[in-house]
Amino acid sequence: QVQLVESGGGLVQAGGSLRLSCAFSQTIFSFNNMGWYRQPPGKQRELVATLIRGGATTYGDSVKGRFTISRDNAKNTLYLQMNSLKPEDAAVYYCNIDIYGKIYWGQGTQVTVSS
Repeated sequence: QVQLVESGGGLVQAGGSLRLSCAFSQTIFSFNNMGWYRQPPGKQRELVATLIRGGATTYGDSVKGRFTISRDNAKNTLYLQMNSLKPEDAAVYYCNIDIYGKIYWGQGTQVTVSS
């Protein structure tokens, strides 16, 4: 059982930056993919970014060029660097990991962007 704990959310002005962190409870030796999702108020959860085994990354169209997903193996942590934030980026952000079909989620961290 892997536990994920997100942190780094908060209130930021439009145009600002935040870095979200997702700490894993154990060393991840192998996986299918890991990533970030978000759920704006009253909307469905949507993909933000994924890191695929082997190192490839994918991004949702609305965040391409502004957000960057990365991983620090030594710290067992996944990151999401968010730049040029917009009010429409406001949401609860969740990290997840797919370990060969077993999917684990964090509890989420709130990001609020003021205009």
